[in-house]
Amino acid sequence: MKDEAQAATFTTLQALMWPEFGICTERELYVRTEGAVALSDTRHDLRFATGGEASFAAWFNLFNLEKWQRECDLTSLALQLEGAGDFELSVFLAPLNRSWDRVSCEYVTLSGDGAEEGSLRLDLSHLLQQDLAKGVLYFALRAMGPGRLTGAAWQTQDAPKRQPQLALAVTTFRREAEVARTVKRFAAFRAQSWMKDHVQMIVTDNGQTVDLDPPEGVSIVPNENLGGAGGFTRGLLAARARAASHCVFMDDDASIHMESLERTWMLLAYATDPKTAIAGAMISEQHRWAIWENGALFYTRCLPQHMGIDLRDIGAMIEMENLATRPVPDTFYGGWWYFAFPVEEAKHLAFPFFVRGDDVSFSLANDFNILTLNGVVSFQESFTEKESPQTWYLDLRSHMAHHMSLPMLDVGAKGVLKIAAWFFLRNLPRMHYDTLAAINLAVEDVMQGPEFFDQNADMATRRADLKALTGDETWQPLDPHRPLAPVRQKPPSWAARLAMKLTLNGLLIPGFARLGRRITLEAPHRGHIGYVWGASEITVLNADQDKYYIVRHSKGAAWRQIRRFIRNARAFLKDYDRLAVSYRERYDGFTSDSYWQNKLGLTPVTEIQQDAAE
Repeated sequence: MKDEAQAATFTTLQALMWPEFGICTERELYVRTEGAVALSDTRHDLRFATGGEASFAAWFNLFNLEKWQRECDLTSLALQLEGAGDFELSVFLAPLNRSWDRVSCEYVTLSGDGAEEGSLRLDLSHLLQQDLAKGVLYFALRAMGPGRLTGAAWQTQDAPKRQPQLALAVTTFRREAEVARTVKRFAAFRAQSWMKDHVQMIVTDNGQTVDLDPPEGVSIVPNENLGGAGGFTRGLLAARARAASHCVFMDDDASIHMESLERTWMLLAYATDPKTAIAGAMISEQHRWAIWENGALFYTRCLPQHMGIDLRDIGAMIEMENLATRPVPDTFYGGWWYFAFPVEEAKHLAFPFFVRGDDVSFSLANDFNILTLNGVVSFQESFTEKESPQTWYLDLRSHMAHHMSLPMLDVGAKGVLKIAAWFFLRNLPRMHYDTLAAINLAVEDVMQGPEFFDQNADMATRRADLKALTGDETWQPLDPHRPLAPVRQKPPSWAARLAMKLTLNGLLIPGFARLGRRITLEAPHRGHIGYVWGASEITVLNADQDKYYIVRHSKGAAWRQIRRFIRNARAFLKDYDRLAVSYRERYDGFTSDSYWQNKLGLTPVTEIQQDAAE
């Protein structure tokens, strides 16, 4: 934590992040170079020849001055550089909707004694004044001769307000190789980090198949498979027993830069609000330069924030980061691929959703001050790639339960039914009849009341039911010699789309199975309804184009599910008042410590004794 080489009174808030093979190697997300500059991914440094330039106007390495100042009330700020050589050093402040200012421009020399590298520290405390601390900071270097940059950090002389004790709660289910790699990466990071005495990892093994000798700072907790809701709750209860002040819910493949943990710790340590939590962003592994979600809102549906922003575009990236600085509404939530929060403020544990929706209700039901932080991100398989009848089922039932459980989301009977109708109508023209059956099943299960979630917390029966009803939408290996229908590259014309909408994509046209087009949809367009109009047969490819499935127009299958949905809709509207009361009355009980201790076969005494024994 301390920079002891120069002055022990300075603390690094944010050090540089570097490209990392296996996580992300999109250079422009870390540093932008021009001219004679060489980057070493392994040594984490830059080598310059005369005239070489490097700018850290990059998402992983800019410093959000406005956010740090507002949330941490800093009184001092400095930029420290380490390396060798003569440079022109420029520091820029980039606010929202205004010209960017060069707030400092100096000739600097990084030199030490003999062969040793030198360092310098530039005082930027004046930027913390209220009328100046708006926007994000970044720095740039231009070499006046041969030079080297080995490190840089944004620092403060302020004392932290607390010393967080972080517990990383990782849930896994029969992904032994992934969790073994994560444990190895974490152990290597912890061994060399100043955080060593402030961080531990708790792996909740829902499959009870992880067989490894945990290194120092890591514990393996066997657990019944109650999904992410049960696994992360088990991790949180263990974190409490181990006296952790903060918990980080994280995926078992931990596709993050481990340095994200240091940034997280620092903001939690300096935050003036003890309720502060950090929601990690998400980037799809398919395009590691594009934001999938930088936090999200939930109201009738999930609304990912800043989706599709190209982080290589400086203007778009800085605008996103400035917008992400603004205080968020109460409907803001953080995904559990990376969510750090104060243990004491988790008054409600997870609702027993199994998976999908547990992170939404956890964020909304608890009074967290949720922030995002640039560079704190998890790289994930695309949600579009994961889409299946089961995920549609899980998403819809949690959406409906949220709006009946949480008063802040009250939209009334018709409002909740509109959510289900939106799910249904998104899949009807796509001819995903297996998914339509799963959507109907979700409505029927929600109408059984909150007790259904308790009685099916392990989802064993429903997983089998959903597997049985999934036929056409099952991925199959693709024979590379198999001829495919023409790939549709863009949606049909607006007139064609309108005609097809009026006929429910041919559902009202006799013989449409023969008249409609046969097309192929590639993975990026799989979820875009605009591409399906006028098609009576669709071959869907995955991202690697080694798997496929085919859906076909069927009036019989469509009308069976439509009639079923209408019956369900009528029953839901009739029973809504009773259901809403029941969900709200039972929510506190189903998210309580006592409920989960009983569900997981724990007692507070047992947990404390286990911790003492360890």
